[in-house]
Order: sequence, then structure tokens, then C-alpha cells
Amino acid sequence: MATINTATGPIDTSELGFTLSHEHILLSSAGIQATYPEFIDRDYGIAEGVRRLSEAKAEGVDTIIDLSTMDLGRDVRVIAEVSRASGVNAIVATGTWLDIPRSFVQADPDEVTALYKREIEVGIEGTGIKAGVIKIANEPEVSEGGEIILRAAARTHKSTGTPIYTHTMAKNRVGDRQVQIFEDEGIDLNRVCIGHSNDSTDLDYLKGLLDKGVWLGLDRYPSQDPDWEERTAMVHQLIEAGYGKRLMLSHDWSVTATMMQKSRIAQRAKTNPDNYLFITRNVLPRLLELGASQAQVNDLMINNPRGFFEG
Repeated sequence: MATINTATGPIDTSELGFTLSHEHILLSSAGIQATYPEFIDRDYGIAEGVRRLSEAKAEGVDTIIDLSTMDLGRDVRVIAEVSRASGVNAIVATGTWLDIPRSFVQADPDEVTALYKREIEVGIEGTGIKAGVIKIANEPEVSEGGEIILRAAARTHKSTGTPIYTHTMAKNRVGDRQVQIFEDEGIDLNRVCIGHSNDSTDLDYLKGLLDKGVWLGLDRYPSQDPDWEERTAMVHQLIEAGYGKRLMLSHDWSVTATMMQKSRIAQRAKTNPDNYLFITRNVLPRLLELGASQAQVNDLMINNPRGFFEG
């Protein structure tokens, strides 16, 4: 057992329960909330977040990992309020998404490491809320700035023990390059999850990553190209190949996202009326139909997230 930081305080990993490994509540962009607060409907995000996550809690979801970073408009006060009111644990992230600040691109990785460490050890934006995971993103490839934040994440992990969860473009095999950099930094790959890996059904690529010792985040549901059924069949193939204890499932869902066109948000709502429960209501029953056992499903949703944080 180990202790992990959440938006409402530290908990033991035994309290994580059924965990969605990559979600969001409110998405925006860096600085918008402070400079143009009227652009973000925080009240809607809180009320709707409480409603949707209370529904998820009633159907067995205990924890979400909210992988919103500074450049995704992370608002830890919203996350904490929604978590407290819904009863769903929310682990918050330090790190950087795709909108890497130009200042970071010009920085030494150790300078960025100091910032990530502060959010883990002291707290975020004066709230005292501490990050429990490091989120790093690279797409379509690992850029010069992307390498800096990857190395900063690795060094933060080595200093704090906090695990790393990445965003990738799986079809470009970006996870391979991320792993190369982490290996160069000498970190334990058992503390790394390569995210958005179910955007690819290339089993050679996915197994190659798993054989390096990382976890895989199969964390985009529902989605197209491949669709949710193809993604689920691939999960079952990986389970059958013996990798079921290294996989975590999630949606990459959000209540609201100002960085998406309204038409896209409306389309997403139509394709997923189940919100944070699509996996519970659709994916897990399909896995059982395909021949997975309940114990293997429990690994995906309960045991593996706990193992990822416990190391």
C-alpha cells in the first residue's frame, strides 16, 4: 500500500477502487480563467460535473485521474469541488500537454523539473492541493520542446516517486520515442503509462511497448478509427496474449471543453450519452462476451491502477 495525493487530500491506494485512468472535468487553455473568466462557465462545469460523476459513483466508479495540466486550463478548485460533492476521488496532474510554453522550450529540463516538483510537494496555485501524477504529451512527434518536458517529467519522477502518464499519437508510434528518452534518463518504466495507445491496433507496436515494462493507457472511448468495438477486441487480444495486468481503461472524457468547437462537443454528446459510464455499460460487458473473466476485468479497472501507483 502507498499514499497518493488527490484533490481532496491524500488517500491510501487501497481506497482507489474502480478507477478511470484518463479523464477531465473542465478543459480550457492556460491563463483564460485568470484573464477572461467570463469565457468559462465554471458554475456549469461544477454542477454538471457533480451530476455526471455522482451518476458514475452510483454505478461503481470510485476514482478518476484528471489529466488536465496548466496548458489545458487546469482548475484544481473545480476538480476539488466536484470530487467532494460527487464522492468520486480525483487525482490531479502536474506536467504539460501539447501547448508547451515557449519559455519551457528555451529552458533547461531541470528548471521545469523544479516547477513540477513544487506542484507535487507543496501544492498548486496556492491551494495546497498536490498533484498525484505527472502528465506529458507529444504529438504528432516528439519535438524539441517535447523532449525537454519528457526529461523534466523523468527527473521529477526520480526525485518524487510520482508516476508518469503520457499522451501520444499512437499511429505514429510516439510511445517508442518517449520510452527511449525515459530509458536515457534511467527511470523505472514500471512507473510509466503510455496513453492513448488504443488509437492503434498495431499489436506489434503495443506489445513492444509492454515488453519494455511500461503500462498502456487504453483510454479513448468511444471513438472512431478504430471504433469502440475494434478497440475492445484489441484489449481482449492483449489479455489473451498475457498482458492483462499491464492495461488501464478510460474515456478521455470531459464535462465541458472551450478548446473544442461547439459542434464537436454536441457530436460527442450524441455519440456518448453514457459519459463516464461508457466503459462500464458497453466495454466491460463486451469483454465478458468475448471471453474475458470477471477477474481480468477487475485487473483492468481496479488492480492495475492501484499497481501503477504503488509501483
